[in-house]
Amino acid sequence: MPSKPIIFSFFSGSGFLDLGFEMNGFEIVYVNEIHPPFLDAYKYSRKSLNLPEAKYGYNSDNVAQLTDESTLHKLAELIVDARRSSKLIGFIGGPPCPDFSIGGKNKGRDGNNGKLSDSYIELIGKLKPDFFLFENVKGLWKTQKHRIFYEELRRKIQNSGYVTVEKLINAIEYSVPQNRERILLLGFNLDTIVGGRSCKVKSIPDNIFPWNKYKKYTRNEIFELNWPETEPFQIDSEKNCPSEVIEEITVEYWFRKNNVYEHPNMGHHFKPKAGLKRFTSVDEGDDSRKSFKRLHRWRYSPTACYGNNEVHLHPYKSRRISVSEALAIQSLPMLYSLPPYMTLSNMFKTIGNGVPYLMAESLATLISEILDSKKITNLLDLSTEFQEI
Repeated sequence: MPSKPIIFSFFSGSGFLDLGFEMNGFEIVYVNEIHPPFLDAYKYSRKSLNLPEAKYGYNSDNVAQLTDESTLHKLAELIVDARRSSKLIGFIGGPPCPDFSIGGKNKGRDGNNGKLSDSYIELIGKLKPDFFLFENVKGLWKTQKHRIFYEELRRKIQNSGYVTVEKLINAIEYSVPQNRERILLLGFNLDTIVGGRSCKVKSIPDNIFPWNKYKKYTRNEIFELNWPETEPFQIDSEKNCPSEVIEEITVEYWFRKNNVYEHPNMGHHFKPKAGLKRFTSVDEGDDSRKSFKRLHRWRYSPTACYGNNEVHLHPYKSRRISVSEALAIQSLPMLYSLPPYMTLSNMFKTIGNGVPYLMAESLATLISEILDSKKITNLLDLSTEFQEI
């Protein structure tokens, strides 16, 4: 039986991205997460899902520290050992994004989090995995001053021997009940994937790469539908799903699918400090404010982002959404749960930081197919022809 491709995971959070890869043919052997509560939640969730421990354990170093020679040498030894059991080694990770987020700190490359993107790319260039995935907020790619930094990162990794492909995608296209845009940068090591062949191109055009193969919908067909707008808020009201919408990407569909009211994290939600008036005055579906956005049960959610005082209210209950409901919005499997002793702030932060599970699952399946050297070669040949036209 062929060996599984092996994954070294960075900025792992509580494991949403990793879970998508592990459930679709990859083996997670190394986990790096600097925030102890997130790393603890990662371990806790693996136990609840009966998944094995990562072979090389859990590392809590800052990724910038991993580029130091002594630490780098230890990591390189692990990669050499991993190659004894697998022909393919990959790095996956989404560096912290507040410094590039439109609604975040906007410090860019000079912020403490922004610098970690450079460290991650440097680590890839030094350790030379066969492939890598870099995930981040669209602000890194769409905001002019951050785009300059992004292009520098891309050129740096291409000069290290990688051919890259990039795409701005939306999680909702993968049946995630959430409008969440992210930039993805994939890289393939020319020396190991296609035997060091000379290559006239450093990037694969996104219209040649099969990004759409595992998408369930396109943005256009989703956003052109007649989605319900705002309606007066009523506690425990009942409403049928409108026939003209896609039910499987609605909040209520996922609440039911994940049985959120019986989930271990159902009771984990912030309680109001000063009465219920503000929780009942916002219409169902009114997400026009930065904070106190009320979800509509038969619509998808805004981006799952629960920090910086952004509050998402339950569609038909006078409270914030619970952790179990937020996990459903991130399309996690029903059996996934966070530790009951974790603080609410850390629970919602790790959920908001995570990659939606269904998106991770689809990306893993796509990457697994592309790792066939013949497919990479065909894509490179097509890219060369495209460049010469």
